[in-house]
Amino acid sequence: MVTAAISSPRRFQYPSEFTWTLFALILCIVMVHATFVAWIRPQAQAITEIEQARMRADKDYTPQTSFILRIKDYEQEAEIIHFLWAVLIMSYKAVLIRREREYLKRDLIHVPEGIKVLPEDAKDYARQLEALPADEKPRLVVRALQRTLDRFAATRSIRDAAETSTSVCDAEADRLDSGLAMIRYIAWAIPAIGFIGTVRHIGDALLQAHKAVGGDITGVTSDLGIAFNATFVALMLTIVLMFFLHQLQQYQEQFVHDTDQWIEQRLTRHMQVR
Repeated sequence: MVTAAISSPRRFQYPSEFTWTLFALILCIVMVHATFVAWIRPQAQAITEIEQARMRADKDYTPQTSFILRIKDYEQEAEIIHFLWAVLIMSYKAVLIRREREYLKRDLIHVPEGIKVLPEDAKDYARQLEALPADEKPRLVVRALQRTLDRFAATRSIRDAAETSTSVCDAEADRLDSGLAMIRYIAWAIPAIGFIGTVRHIGDALLQAHKAVGGDITGVTSDLGIAFNATFVALMLTIVLMFFLHQLQQYQEQFVHDTDQWIEQRLTRHMQVR
């Protein structure tokens, strides 16, 4: 006998955070390095040759700076890779939070206005949550509701139930904050790379001090320009990155706060003990 089964469509599964972080790093390295090799460095070389020709033709000519010349070196390439890597990680985290917020729009447990939830009813409401698909049970609002109902049924205390909801949300807030450790590391690493580039090229400039004594300061000025550009680009990228980081942190904190308030409005305020 042949039986036909209609399977429900599979939900899109987001990659794990480690998988996405590794994939984002590889993607940034490949894309940025390819862009530098194929376009930025050839353009920078062409601009440099033009500027040098103009300087040879006119001793009073002042070389013009450009964005491409500021970012053409290896330190700046590493800084941009780190910056884009951090942006992709933050985008992934923001998408996950937005996905979690969608559950706040759902009627996970239905408590009509004017109906009181007694400790004896908590198990019935908990069964509604247990019937959810397995991939939905780890969501913050589902976990907080489940723990709140279980606590209310066990202790018959509205205060304990409310504190349980708050403690679950606080634990999630701590977890989300600790998940930003990699972003904070990158925000530290970008200016560190810039300082390394500055120190390295200042050292190269000092090695050519004997040429400057002889009247040829081209090598010294070139290395000093690269040195200061490395720090300049790093600091600019860090300013932008820290802005995005604070926006993400605020987004996460607001989500946790809204979840706690949602549970209070949808469940806790309806609780009653005889």
